[in-house]
Amino acid sequence: MYRTLDPEKVIATLDQLTKRIEERFPKSGLGRVCGELGELGRITKDRARNIARPNVLLRGFVWLVAAAAIVGLIYIVGLLHIRPPPADVFPFFQGIEAAMNTVFLAGAALFSLTTFEQRIKRRRALAALDELRAVIHVIDMHQLTKDPSAILRKGPRTASSPVREMSQFELLRYLDYSSEMLSLTAKLAAFYSQNLSDPVVINAVNDLEILTANLSRKIWQKIMMLESYEENTSTS
Repeated sequence: MYRTLDPEKVIATLDQLTKRIEERFPKSGLGRVCGELGELGRITKDRARNIARPNVLLRGFVWLVAAAAIVGLIYIVGLLHIRPPPADVFPFFQGIEAAMNTVFLAGAALFSLTTFEQRIKRRRALAALDELRAVIHVIDMHQLTKDPSAILRKGPRTASSPVREMSQFELLRYLDYSSEMLSLTAKLAAFYSQNLSDPVVINAVNDLEILTANLSRKIWQKIMMLESYEENTSTS
């Protein structure tokens, strides 16, 4: 069944991509980033599974506290000595108000306790997604200076111009590898939304997917420029 992402296959794809980059560009920064991304994929697989796993001890403690709170609430309401009207109208309504306030505050506290585990999981998942977001920007930095105009126009260099020694084919492969890394990073982020049905985490994963798609779109604009230039030179 192909209804969920398989972490092992994503990690295997990252390992294969690392080999492809190292074979094409030995000792390159992009290859080291991809290798580190593969290690992060292994960490993500275990981390996402651990976050989604129910915390039995915490749940038992929460239900124990909730049961004690309910018993205490019943006891407090019993101490109010609410007498029905018409004998004592004002004390009756005062007692009702006090009981309602007590029930409301106790209900808010119980709700906070029952969502405590979910909030812990959300915090851990968001911290992990921030780590993936940082890797995405690192990948983008590596391809930032890979400008097709250096090949297309071959303008004069300046003293501060970055070193550009890649051929047209090598630049195409480098940009394609960068796009693949962005896509695979988004797949790693999807592990958290796949294992944890939290709306905040899902929105954060969607934001990462949008970020990688936008950055990949910019890379493919460069690729299309190079491919268009190659077609024009081959037909001329």
